Amino acid sequence: MWHVYIEGDGIPWIRRQVIAADPTPTKPLMLQLMAQDDQPALYLGRPCYHKMNNEPACNPWFWTYGRYSERVVDSMRAALAFLIRKHAISSLVLIGHSGGGTLAMLLAERLPEARLVVTLGGNLDIDAWTDQHGYTALKGSLNPARRPPLPPTVYQLHYVGKNDNNVPPEMLAAAIKQQQNARMFVLDDLGHQQGWGKYWAKILQTIRTVLPTFHRPTDIAKQPALAPIDD
Repeated sequence: MWHVYIEGDGIPWIRRQVIAADPTPTKPLMLQLMAQDDQPALYLGRPCYHKMNNEPACNPWFWTYGRYSERVVDSMRAALAFLIRKHAISSLVLIGHSGGGTLAMLLAERLPEARLVVTLGGNLDIDAWTDQHGYTALKGSLNPARRPPLPPTVYQLHYVGKNDNNVPPEMLAAAIKQQQNARMFVLDDLGHQQGWGKYWAKILQTIRTVLPTFHRPTDIAKQPALAPIDD
């Protein structure tokens, strides 16, 4: 079972109306959490991040309005598919923070190896998110809340901080009501970005408990279903 870590949106904008030249996060939370993980793991970057922003194929649309577009998701899927073939990976846990959670959900529907999605303050309804914050709609991006639910063979664990003002718990709860085999956990004394490290060992243990290592896709169907989130 390989764990795939997907970073948040980083710094798409310096301030309103001013687009960042390089969106790469200066403090990569997911890289820090991956360092605590003793399972085989991959850090999956985004197109045009990590000093690739000046590549000929890149432009700011890919880290602003199109940050969750079909082109971005398919590029990440293709990169991950290459690694899956190279390492003969049969099972994946997709782990994403904030906008990385958005991408984890979008990738899970495209990867037959996906067994579990874990989001940390995941932005799972980008329309509700832009409305709440008064941002311009992310035209061209895919919205997990408007996609078909993930199949029941993909388990979901969604974590959010009680004090998260970026993705409030009620926004996340509304977004995942349509999902199957999904559970939501609200963590005390935690906002959007800081504090995940103190919870990470326990979350990793939950991943190991909920989803044992599987070698065949059909094995997951034999496991007990997770309870849905409360209304």
